[in-house]
Amino acid sequence: MNAVDWWVLLGTMLGIAAYGTWRTRHTDTLNTYLKGNHATKWGTIGLSVMATQASTITYLSLPGQAYESGIAFIQNYFGLPLALIVVCAVFLPIYRKLGVYTAYEYLGQRFDAKTRLLGASLFLLQRGIQSGITIYAPAIILSTVLGWPLELTIVFTGLLVIVYTVTGGSAAVNLTQKWQMAVIFGGMMTAFVVVLIHLPPDATHIAGALGKLQAVDFTPDFERRYTFWSGLLGGFFLSLSYFGTDQSQVQRYIGGAALREGRLGLMFNAVFKIPMQFSIVMLGAMLYVFYLFQPGTPVFFNQTEWQRHRAGPQAAAFQAIEEKYAAAHADQQVKIKAWVAARNGADAAAEAATRREMTAAQATAVAIRQEAKAQLKAVDPRAKTKDSDYVFITFILTQLPHGVIGLLIAVMFASALSSKAGELNALGTTSTIDVWRHFRPLAAHDEARNVRNAKWFTAAWGFFAIGFALMVSAAENLIEFLNIVASIFYPALLGVFMVAFFIKKVGGSAVFWGAVATQAAVLAIYLVGRFNPAYEIGYLWLNPIGCVMCVLFSLGLQTVWPARKEPVAG
Repeated sequence: MNAVDWWVLLGTMLGIAAYGTWRTRHTDTLNTYLKGNHATKWGTIGLSVMATQASTITYLSLPGQAYESGIAFIQNYFGLPLALIVVCAVFLPIYRKLGVYTAYEYLGQRFDAKTRLLGASLFLLQRGIQSGITIYAPAIILSTVLGWPLELTIVFTGLLVIVYTVTGGSAAVNLTQKWQMAVIFGGMMTAFVVVLIHLPPDATHIAGALGKLQAVDFTPDFERRYTFWSGLLGGFFLSLSYFGTDQSQVQRYIGGAALREGRLGLMFNAVFKIPMQFSIVMLGAMLYVFYLFQPGTPVFFNQTEWQRHRAGPQAAAFQAIEEKYAAAHADQQVKIKAWVAARNGADAAAEAATRREMTAAQATAVAIRQEAKAQLKAVDPRAKTKDSDYVFITFILTQLPHGVIGLLIAVMFASALSSKAGELNALGTTSTIDVWRHFRPLAAHDEARNVRNAKWFTAAWGFFAIGFALMVSAAENLIEFLNIVASIFYPALLGVFMVAFFIKKVGGSAVFWGAVATQAAVLAIYLVGRFNPAYEIGYLWLNPIGCVMCVLFSLGLQTVWPARKEPVAG
């Protein structure tokens, strides 16, 4: 990065933060601080919902996921449009009718105080963890690639988002996310255009022949992470949990000008979310083809980690792997060109033969990459050998012109700030409304005090996230890691809401203990599969399994629980 990149990066980030702080500096009522401006239109709501979900992990990790495994991850979102329709039809009208600040207030009105606290606690636990991951993910990658101190990167991004989120609350989040999404879209489109300019004419055919464009897998296999069925059913329950019960999303759409504005904002995401994610995974697939023809393609994309060990005592071994990969990479280019020539020549027999040779060359290159990772692990057992998260950032730093590099790095920070702000705002709101006011009910009518408490809680969660990010170490691909955490904690929470909405005869005690039992069971299922692959199931399946389990447990417990009148709302 040169001076131009730095000016673009710092000007973009500090400008957005200063704009949000200035425009919302007089946000001093609890309703506006927690729900945002009631004049907020559906476009701002839609972009805010999208920005809260699409963190830096989406833009850094998803292209790398597609580079490594193809675009099958897109199936993860197949259930999302249907889930958003359900949220618009069921969740949103009830939240607005009751005038709640949080989704968990509804649980208190429908059931009892302990169920409300359980729902809030499940949210605070999983979203608190994810907020640390949200700030850690871009920091660990950017600090490694750019040579910045990790701790400094974490603290800088964390403090920046704390300032304007604490100052303006939900209004600041909604306002700044609109501009952050503009930066993100502009940067990602620029990257896509640059990739397309450098691709060979048959890029999509090459990607398809090498297995990178299989978007849909109809295999009825519970062990596969991404299939049409896991995406449609598991993705539906995951999206329903996220958009319907996670306060970081609920807070984005309950404070609009009218019910119509919230619904249109959610439908905006139902229409555009899958195309946006598809364009990102396609970018990753095209990056795979780009690097097939790029001289000097690294055997391992985390070059800072690789070069550190290459200069050590095992330098000869690392150099040998590089030379072997360079030869395999050159052979792969020859085999691909032969297949393209046979395909364009309409010679079926030659095409079949050259395709076999091309896929064999691909397998050889993949095997050498695995050898490189094994060598890293042998030299340093603590080395993070999952390098797919470094593919896109490597492309940005090595292939884009100056100025555009600064813009794309700004994209990473913008998405980190936007997602982080939404999370902190929701954590502060839930802590104030569902926890603080539960234990201090007399403080409910002291608006100034509640606003101060909301700001203190927001700042406290921000510092918690910074502290967690300074200690965390994630082994999974980052976007998968976030979805795994969500799939462990969401099912029980969604089950509680399903009982609340649709099974009126179940009371608070039954659903409370049903949710506790479900949470323990889901965690056990995940851990058993984690440590014994023979029993592992795709994590998306935890969402429908856990939700159904919570409903059944609650019904079963209600049949043996002493009958008593429960308050019902909605």
